[in-house]
Amino acid sequence: MAGQAGDDPRWLALASYSIGPEDAPLSFGQRLARENRWSADYSERVIGEYKRFCYLALAAGHEVTPSDAVDQAWHLHLTYTRDYWERFCPDVLGAPLHHGPTRGTAEDRTRFYDQYAGTLKAYEDIFGEPPPADIWPSARRRFNVDPRGVRVNPADVTILPVKLKYAIALFAAAGLAAVLLWGVTG
Repeated sequence: MAGQAGDDPRWLALASYSIGPEDAPLSFGQRLARENRWSADYSERVIGEYKRFCYLALAAGHEVTPSDAVDQAWHLHLTYTRDYWERFCPDVLGAPLHHGPTRGTAEDRTRFYDQYAGTLKAYEDIFGEPPPADIWPSARRRFNVDPRGVRVNPADVTILPVKLKYAIALFAAAGLAAVLLWGVTG
């Protein structure tokens, strides 16, 4: 890896760190994938990016904000309380890493937007490459588009791709027009 992190002992400790108990029937990566409906490969990539985020929290010199995917890994890691507080923070990071969610104010939205944009820049400066866009979207997407999304249980709803939704609506409109036209001329 290019950039500043390469030989830093903190990065080396993070890179080799495995989250959670080794003998768990369901590994951290498997839980992360299951809870977010991600593939195993994507889940492992997110865990790698979560480690990079934790390094940024130590090395960036300013507050950092995670992407949504990285935040999901962080949230799950926080539920492994013994691992997080008794092993990860003291032994791997050498410092506590607290999660500070937004209060929902306009000021917080602006602050987190700016922090996230700064995080993306620090990522590139420190790791010598841009963050993967499928895990770290632009600040505009992260704070203007993605917050309109919701998490749903597919057992409770039917999810249609947007293009299919429009095709069905067009088909229904055409069908309705045909029925109305037939009713007028028939």
